Amino acid sequence: MRVQNGRLVALVAAVAVAAVTGGGALAWRQGPQANEADAAPLSSSPTTATSTPTKTPTPTAKPTPTPSSTPSSKPTAGPVKTKIDLKKLTTGRTPQITYLSGRTIRGGAGEDVKVPGTTDIQEVARLGGSSLAVVTKGFGNEMLTIDSEGNVTRRTPDITQIVTTDDGSAAAYAGTKRKDTGEETAGATIYAEQAEGQGGLQKITVPDIWNTTLEAYVNGKVYFDASTAQDGPSALYEWTPGESKAALLKSIPSALAVSSTGTAGSLTTLADQSSCSSLLTVPAGKRLWRTCDYMITGFTPDGATVIGGSKYQDGYGDGIAVVLDAKNGSLLHEWSGVFRQAIPEDDQHLLLLADDGDETPASIVRCTITTGACELATPLAKGQLLIGA
Repeated sequence: MRVQNGRLVALVAAVAVAAVTGGGALAWRQGPQANEADAAPLSSSPTTATSTPTKTPTPTAKPTPTPSSTPSSKPTAGPVKTKIDLKKLTTGRTPQITYLSGRTIRGGAGEDVKVPGTTDIQEVARLGGSSLAVVTKGFGNEMLTIDSEGNVTRRTPDITQIVTTDDGSAAAYAGTKRKDTGEETAGATIYAEQAEGQGGLQKITVPDIWNTTLEAYVNGKVYFDASTAQDGPSALYEWTPGESKAALLKSIPSALAVSSTGTAGSLTTLADQSSCSSLLTVPAGKRLWRTCDYMITGFTPDGATVIGGSKYQDGYGDGIAVVLDAKNGSLLHEWSGVFRQAIPEDDQHLLLLADDGDETPASIVRCTITTGACELATPLAKGQLLIGA
């Protein structure tokens, strides 16, 4: 499961106008800057501060009373917050999941494959020995299926999003038709496909839904969020490939992400430049915990760690990325910077598509969840860069 950042634009559109500041700058709350340290490279161990005690002269009169308590030498307990300085990070190994550099799909289980053509590339993924790329076509999009030699073997019209299983053995993608003006029309077609053509291509068409967003392909089920009115509230749908209909889970409103352990993030409150999100059970919708400090955006593959961002999101990129304990929502680590994507590489590492603002050099940064240490997974450079599904 790969969860893309930035899928919340439709949810916050109603309050975005008042929040956007000049020049396309970040329009949400930035993470706390006090007591921050630069992110340490993964290759180095945290440094423990030490000091040499001052020798105390032997008293000539009565002894100095012993202090009632001794200051602890252990660091203060609590979550660590660090600020990422891209220029100070060392370079580590390349991303171990699919990513796009320029027009070349790299990483994951497969050879480098160039996406043909010159149109914009929206999303990329791997499916067995094939690569998938959503590209612009006219007023809409299409998905290219590309073999290991770089040949286009299939073109699927109107596709806007892709999600894959964590092992890359299956993919789901969603298509929505658009008018010549680029305006979305009602209804969506959801596809599911296994690698190497096993099981055939499955699909369903769901009429009269709007703002369809794929959330996950986990445990043999495809999850997507959609609304029954163009400007109405949304809820989670669950579809088992091969079945003729998707089930509407009304107990999971405004779904943000779905985990492999039967939980989902839900946007429960949205106000001017703020929000609250909750972790709910699927399908019952029982609330496990709630956060009004961050917005849930994804999960690690094992579901044990929740990925989040700023509690209000709109504009170029997110000002913070966080990881929370899925058991109780407690903060494990917070990174500040400018992040366009926050995707789990595995259960222990987070990949951040980071830069310093529009038109600045970017890099995919790898950060360790347990320590907060970070490194460059791709060189800091200009040009198209994207973490895959």
